[in-house]
Amino acid sequence: MTSKILPIVFGAALGVAATAASAATLDDVKAKGFVQCGSNTGLAGFAAPDDKGEWNGIDVDVCRAIAAAIFDDPKAVKFTPLTAKERFTALQTGEVDVLVRNTTWTMSRDTTLGLNFAGVNYYDGQGFMVRKSLDVTSALELSGASVCVQTGTTTELNLTDYFKANGMEYKPVVFEKLEEVNAAYDANRCDVYTTDASGLYSIRLQLTNPGDHMVLPEIISKEPLGPVVRQGDDQWFNLVRWTLFAMINAEEMGVTMANVEEMKGSDNPNVKRLLGVDGKFGEAIGLSNDWAARIIKHVGNYGEVFDRNVGPNTPLGIARGVNALWSKGGLQYAPPIR
Repeated sequence: MTSKILPIVFGAALGVAATAASAATLDDVKAKGFVQCGSNTGLAGFAAPDDKGEWNGIDVDVCRAIAAAIFDDPKAVKFTPLTAKERFTALQTGEVDVLVRNTTWTMSRDTTLGLNFAGVNYYDGQGFMVRKSLDVTSALELSGASVCVQTGTTTELNLTDYFKANGMEYKPVVFEKLEEVNAAYDANRCDVYTTDASGLYSIRLQLTNPGDHMVLPEIISKEPLGPVVRQGDDQWFNLVRWTLFAMINAEEMGVTMANVEEMKGSDNPNVKRLLGVDGKFGEAIGLSNDWAARIIKHVGNYGEVFDRNVGPNTPLGIARGVNALWSKGGLQYAPPIR
């Protein structure tokens, strides 16, 4: 779920101020010995602590991959849980080194906040969840419904656009905090819950009777989710971006946690460059040349990360869909390492 807070003038001013101070993030990270990663306050499959306080999820694994690339240790990371309202300010002011918090890449966020999106680790879109007892099979049947939504977000704006475009009426039931929206829907204070489809699958698991609810088929927006860094530090931007690209390339080349050491002996020049056998690509981003091998060894390739956290054999049960590799009909595509 994205809970996508809109840019504000204050945030833009902070972004400008933060840009000048954001250089040499990698040096700062190495000096303190860990990556400070901004994460969700708790979204199953993406970023949530388990009963032992251990963080898990797709976004968490991107943070761990960054730590693995730098320190050869996926645990050299600390997580700062952030609400939608807090997340951009925390990154702009340097409270966190990187934000990996199911955050949608938009033009305004990319151009007015002093921030850069480093890629897309999950292609998402806004959807609707309803009780099966409502007996509807399409969002186009929701005219007159009450809809729970988090206020001050692009989710709220998308909702207005969708109902207006389809000549339907609705009653918004708005709350500031995610937990409040969840509780209101679970208490039957609204007919419909809208947010990113990935979030709906996660939130459904937290409801009193998950089996009583269904996610409708319509996707009404584009929500490319990905890691965010401060502008003004190209080295750190490149490191975060290529961490994600390394995991995608590894899946395409068949390099996994289980075979990464064996694959270092491959005759495939693309694999050799990926794993640091040939070339000095790690040095270009301030790391050792086996940076990508470290990521795969400790965290896995993109497909392994997806399947482990949200895939068909997890409680969320999400199919790869558009998050499949480009070679398998999806959108995940990484530039080559060469």
